[in-house]
Amino acid sequence: MRRRAIFLVGALSACSESPVERVFPMTPGPVADAARASVDAAPPIDANGADGHAACPLEMAILGTFCMDRFEAYVVELDSEGGEHEHSPFLRVDGLRVRAKVAPKHVPQGYVSQVESTNACREAGKRLCSKSEFARACRGVDGQRYYPYGGTSKKQGVCNEGKGSTVARLFGSDASAWTYDNFNDPRLNQLSNTLAASGDYAGCVTDEAVYDLVGSLHEWGDDAADSKGHGRFRGGFYGDAEVNGHGCLYETSAHELSYHDYSTGFRCCQDAVQP
Repeated sequence: MRRRAIFLVGALSACSESPVERVFPMTPGPVADAARASVDAAPPIDANGADGHAACPLEMAILGTFCMDRFEAYVVELDSEGGEHEHSPFLRVDGLRVRAKVAPKHVPQGYVSQVESTNACREAGKRLCSKSEFARACRGVDGQRYYPYGGTSKKQGVCNEGKGSTVARLFGSDASAWTYDNFNDPRLNQLSNTLAASGDYAGCVTDEAVYDLVGSLHEWGDDAADSKGHGRFRGGFYGDAEVNGHGCLYETSAHELSYHDYSTGFRCCQDAVQP
């Protein structure tokens, strides 16, 4: 049965460019160093709250009563004994047991559903972030900003967004012909000028050093299915972060919890350890 994603709009012109696999370097560099420095600067977890403050694991930012991963998640596969094995971020996780991981310079996992994201966070001892947690992280304490870097005006090129649909680049501009398998083609996020490694857009960051809340990949929230059976993902992706709301306000409600395509990703949250 043919299934279509209806949220992808904008620049859909066909392109003659051939798909090229890209290898993301994991070697240190200015962006990686800055991102790792922000992780190193995070408060260490203190299970007893002995320092008098709430605390979070090193890879998470503390935002009041909760912790949020500083980067979108990548995943590792788990074997029957709980051992971890690499998983390509360009492949689906259907039927696999996976664990969410987070680090700068890793390509985040696309092609993932809300159900799969929930399980991946749970395997990491975390959970998906709520709507209010995403808003607090992206819009700030006062809830006034539209973009993680501040203000209500978009700064072109600061976040990884506005690049249009890669589905059109591979499968032509006739959206009526696109299939669900087309939307899950592993080549889509490997074309040039598409998905970037976490932290590569160094300016797309909040005051608390949370990266890529706008653009990069849509982020599934923990929302229960609505009356139509649909969940929510937020923040837009590298193709568009404006049509369904500006930046932090972007929310898509067109898909069931089991839906996934090249644009869907996630990050995890957890409650902060209280003193």
